[in-house]
Amino acid sequence: MELRTFGRSGQRVSVIGTGTWQLGADWGQVKEEEALAVLEAAVESGVSFFDTADVYGDGRSERLIGRFLRERPDADVLVATKMGRRVPLEPALYTLDNFRSWVDRSRRNLGVDRLDLVQLHCPPTPVYSSHAVFDALDTLVEEDRVAAYGVSVETCAEALTAIARPGTASVQIILNPFRIKPLETVLPAASDAGVGIIARVPLASGLLSGKYTETTEFPKDDHRSYNRHGEAFDQGETFSGVEYATGVEAAVELAALVPEGATLAQTALRWIIQQHGVSTVIPGARSPEQVRANARAAGLAPLPEKTLNGVRDL
Repeated sequence: MELRTFGRSGQRVSVIGTGTWQLGADWGQVKEEEALAVLEAAVESGVSFFDTADVYGDGRSERLIGRFLRERPDADVLVATKMGRRVPLEPALYTLDNFRSWVDRSRRNLGVDRLDLVQLHCPPTPVYSSHAVFDALDTLVEEDRVAAYGVSVETCAEALTAIARPGTASVQIILNPFRIKPLETVLPAASDAGVGIIARVPLASGLLSGKYTETTEFPKDDHRSYNRHGEAFDQGETFSGVEYATGVEAAVELAALVPEGATLAQTALRWIIQQHGVSTVIPGARSPEQVRANARAAGLAPLPEKTLNGVRDL
């Protein structure tokens, strides 16, 4: 597994990480033993970066990771969590006192004294321009509650605002073959500033697995059923904001570009980690088989220029 330096933090992380939203909620029910098996398979495959959030299952995802790491003290994993979406999305609530409370809850959930990385979880846009917010985040570092902080964003403009802050260690943003806008300005700016990039929604909520058709039905408690038009949260988090039928059709076309011996999902992940400035990509997985297949994408040969051009055209 290739390791890359994670932005200003100087930490080293696996280029393929594991997202754990699905272990908490919004992807259908995942049993505890199944979740722990996914984390075990990830570590066995060389993954050293887990992404979670305090809102995933109201802390269930964090608690499962905490239990796993207690049972596997030899696992060298950087855990990135997120905060700020367990309250109304009002800029006035992004205060030092609230940050301390939220971070302390995540520390308890994960069973650690200090968080490796805490990220603002797609807050209201004005938050990124608040000096007080970033002063408060700096204070969390000074108090040794967190080792580093970053932001998870919905737009490129938000990412660029955060990158300009000297304490920002990382930016998490949607990036995949169906969502390439961050390549224009965000990745170059992050690279120049030494800010890590975490690529999320890398498989467009499963569209880039190639296994869905227009008639596929998702469980009612799966966001791919109830958030296709942004009914519950930002539409971009579900199928990257792509209209479902269009995405299914595009995935079929993209399959024609897949190299021999690889899957469509692995090709999509390989495309992402091939983009200059990406630190790690965080596909989710509901089974050990999925997480192992994701990890194997790191071993694929670089995609040729013809394939890269084909992705852009599509």
